[in-house]
Amino acid sequence: MVVSGGGAPSPARAGAAALAALALLAVQPAASRGQPTRDLQAALDSAVQQYVGSPIVPGVSVAVVRGEEVLLRRGYGLVDLEWDVATPADAGASYEIGSVTKQFTAAAVLLLAEEGLVDLDADFTDYVAFDTGGRTIPVRRLLDHTSGIESYTDMPVFGELTPFTLPRDTLLRLVEEEPFDFEPGTALIYNNTGFFVLGLIVEEVSGQAYEDFVAERLFEPAGMDDSYYCHHELWRGRRAHGYDAVGPERLIRARYLDHTWPYAAGSLCSTVDDLVKWNQALHGGDILGPESYAVMITPTPLVDGSPVRYAMGIANQEVGGRRVLAHGGGINGFTSHLAYYPDEELSVVVLQNSTAPPGPASLATDLVNLVLGAPDRPEPVVFEGDPSRFAGSYTGVGRGADLTVIVSVEDGDLMFRQHDARAPEPDEPMETLYRGGLTWSEGPTRLRFVEEGGRVTELRFEATSAHYVLKRSEG
Repeated sequence: MVVSGGGAPSPARAGAAALAALALLAVQPAASRGQPTRDLQAALDSAVQQYVGSPIVPGVSVAVVRGEEVLLRRGYGLVDLEWDVATPADAGASYEIGSVTKQFTAAAVLLLAEEGLVDLDADFTDYVAFDTGGRTIPVRRLLDHTSGIESYTDMPVFGELTPFTLPRDTLLRLVEEEPFDFEPGTALIYNNTGFFVLGLIVEEVSGQAYEDFVAERLFEPAGMDDSYYCHHELWRGRRAHGYDAVGPERLIRARYLDHTWPYAAGSLCSTVDDLVKWNQALHGGDILGPESYAVMITPTPLVDGSPVRYAMGIANQEVGGRRVLAHGGGINGFTSHLAYYPDEELSVVVLQNSTAPPGPASLATDLVNLVLGAPDRPEPVVFEGDPSRFAGSYTGVGRGADLTVIVSVEDGDLMFRQHDARAPEPDEPMETLYRGGLTWSEGPTRLRFVEEGGRVTELRFEATSAHYVLKRSEG
């Protein structure tokens, strides 16, 4: 959702906690690893302790649950810096979960589709008034960020709205004035406007406020007694206070954001226990019917057949040979990560009360690797063609600004440098691996060239929640 502040992490720190914790397991026989032993639990605890040692991570609550076995459930650090209040050891603190909200919104829409109240293939303007400039945009394209509508959180004017409580259609009228980023279905750019509109659709067809529908139809069946809509004026016991990182060692109190605006894209609050319950209910078949669940977790290719990894409010991908369904969240003062590994029935939840890097996803990955072992590494592939034919600049619309990837040949290898239009200089070269065909990768990000008539004309920038179409510059 909306993340304020930020600071550059130490490059070595993101994996340091896991490396140190792995040492605790090194003396264990291989047969005992991955079991809910005291040694594994100690290693998980050690990894989190080191993570919270950062001066810009006040505290976290963490849950690691495999099947019915709780491997770790604990709070660390502080939920309130001013009063030096410790995070509840039982992990019972509630946090703003930001964009993890999106999978609840997606499930709400799919429940209404099961009841015949929403048609995923209908133009969304059948439910909510919006000027699309003559375009037909099915509801399903709001659910997977492929509508092409501008995301309101990337609009400069949104910053002027954040402190105020105004009618929600105020925001829609402002978004209508913005040009589309791309034609529907031709790319994927992470988009909060789509989920904002989906919340309005839920209200329109159900006759209930979004927060009431979610509480009644999702929280209650899942047994999520400590989850709620994050109204600022709401008094709630054990609610964590959030902080924005403004440098490598400095925090400020979270900048104010009226919860009129994150809404169905990012305004829910929850606990790690409740989010484990949600994983078990959603992926265990207690929320949606089998067909609706399959629709929710299955990414739909773009109109040209290009695959994507974002489904409906949740990403579905393979990481290191493991299938994972996950989503992160970031909002003023808070970051979060919720992951489910279906083959292992493993849930990992990390909730943090600051926007500091490297973030909950990094810690969650370290914890997963402790439980399941180091992931598979891709087999090295040697590129034997002429790399010079790929050299050039490729530019297109990215999230919030144009993105250029500069491709050059250095010592016989291709080098990729990203240049966000808002930045004065390109980034340092990406650490890419050749993956075969016309594809290179850096971690989960894939860089795939497209040929037409024997000439390279495009570069597709493919990430967990992105598919940018970058055109090659002439000359």
